[in-house]
Amino acid sequence: MHAIILAGGKGERLRPLTADRPKPMVEILGVPVLEYQIRWLKRHGVTGVVISCGYKHEVIQEYFGDGSDWGLQIDYAVEEEPLGRGGGIKNALAKVRVKDPSEEVIATNGDILTSFDLSEAVEAHRKAGAMATVVVVPLISPYGVVDVDESGWIRGFREKPELPYWINGGIYVFSRRIYDLLPDKGDHEDTTFPKLAQEGKLLAYKCRGYWKAIDTMKDLTEAKKELEERMLRAFLGV
Repeated sequence: MHAIILAGGKGERLRPLTADRPKPMVEILGVPVLEYQIRWLKRHGVTGVVISCGYKHEVIQEYFGDGSDWGLQIDYAVEEEPLGRGGGIKNALAKVRVKDPSEEVIATNGDILTSFDLSEAVEAHRKAGAMATVVVVPLISPYGVVDVDESGWIRGFREKPELPYWINGGIYVFSRRIYDLLPDKGDHEDTTFPKLAQEGKLLAYKCRGYWKAIDTMKDLTEAKKELEERMLRAFLGV
């Protein structure tokens, strides 16, 4: 199985950390976000990765090389001009080495930390016969909420609860046939996905495992704390 990682982000909200590197190369506990993601993909059977990059792409290429240090093949699709996420996926898909039309391709945003079981999402995609599967994650309120009953009495407080909605987790499972449906330039969520949804070919996989997008300094701080806690629990066996 092969994967495409969109790693061309400038990470404006992570300045000055991104002044000399693309957003996915920002480090958490001394390891780039992109490395965490590549290791996660490998654990779930991915043997080859195409990294779509642009801004400061040489930082990524120098760090990962051909991927041999990570036990998989890494190729690069360098954008001379921004193609958008849909165009970036299409451009990178053309560089995937194995052309087996029956093999699914994973696509991810390069700024995501996650540990959910990717194999389950791939299996759900296969069983449904979907053209594309979007990994969706619960929407967490950015604020604490106050529970108020019908009479106006406060019954409790909840800190940043999970809301009854799902958001795009930036991780996808694609059929190879998706290539002709992707835009040469632009966003697949504006073009390809609405059409697939209308045709009943776009599946959602509800992720309940760990997931975090690294967009701001606050996200970075929270991710560092969460990883430290997970490592401690693993060390203690709890």
